[in-house]
Amino acid sequence: MKIGQPSELPALVTQAKTSASQKAESGPSAATSAKTSAAQGPQSAGVAVTMSTQARALEKSSRNEGADVDTQKVATVRAAIQDGTYVVNPEAIADKLLSNAQEMLKRTTS
Repeated sequence: MKIGQPSELPALVTQAKTSASQKAESGPSAATSAKTSAAQGPQSAGVAVTMSTQARALEKSSRNEGADVDTQKVATVRAAIQDGTYVVNPEAIADKLLSNAQEMLKRTTS
């Protein structure tokens, strides 16, 4: 598990911005040829994603709330992972997964 942003994300964002600015500068005829070549070549990324109004409302409400993150604990765990001294307790993870699954099953049957 890696803490922080994946290294591919900034490259994809930069690539998308560069592509958009090149289309805007080159005019409509270049955009048409770019679309044609994009349709013929392999697609790198581009899946349309839509969010429901409920998801948007949840996102807005979570942004308005204060962050309940213990930054000192995060820094401590990050340092332990980098040092190779972080110890994972598989029994605790398994117990919590099972209890969460049981809770979800109770909610669906109720």
